[in-house]
Amino acid sequence: MFSLQTIFGSGMQFYALLDDAAAAAYDSAKALHAMMREADRQPALDAFKLARLRERAAADKISRALVDSYITPIEREDIEALGSALHKIPKQIEKFADRYALAIQHLGHIDFAPRAAMLEQAAAVVVQMVGDLRRMNLDGMTALNEKLRSIENEADRLMLELYREIYSGKLDSLQMFLLKEFFEILEKAIDRCREAGVVAYQIVLKNS
Repeated sequence: MFSLQTIFGSGMQFYALLDDAAAAAYDSAKALHAMMREADRQPALDAFKLARLRERAAADKISRALVDSYITPIEREDIEALGSALHKIPKQIEKFADRYALAIQHLGHIDFAPRAAMLEQAAAVVVQMVGDLRRMNLDGMTALNEKLRSIENEADRLMLELYREIYSGKLDSLQMFLLKEFFEILEKAIDRCREAGVVAYQIVLKNS
């Protein structure tokens, strides 16, 4: 006699699709960090567009699979929540890249690389967390969640230092605006990684 899993499938394709979405988010963060390390920091937007296209393709496949699949390895609303959280990461990074391309002539004196490196680290942890969903190992997921929280806390600390510089009186109004605008976009991108990590952690907490 055939089991329901044999007839309808195990739903394990959802893990692969979520992996694809997380990898696209990481590639976007990696591209941004690489761009910020370059001496001329000329924006090459193709990498960000490609990452977004990959993430959208994964999101579309997840949506279709949720309609077509009778069985899912975790609850449908959890798959939707994680897919939505992952979607927001490359979207936020692309927002930074697009605006950076428009304002690059005013940004030569600002070093974005350290915070872009933190964003890349955060996105890498998200990739690990999504990949570890198959194992539902609470201890391992808790450790990754704490690592992501630590990155977020450090980003918050750096933002406080940034505000001290903004309000120091040493900058003109345009410099103040750009400094605040672009670093807040980066901070939100790290927050998006944190949000995705929280969803992954809660999934394991619920199913362990």
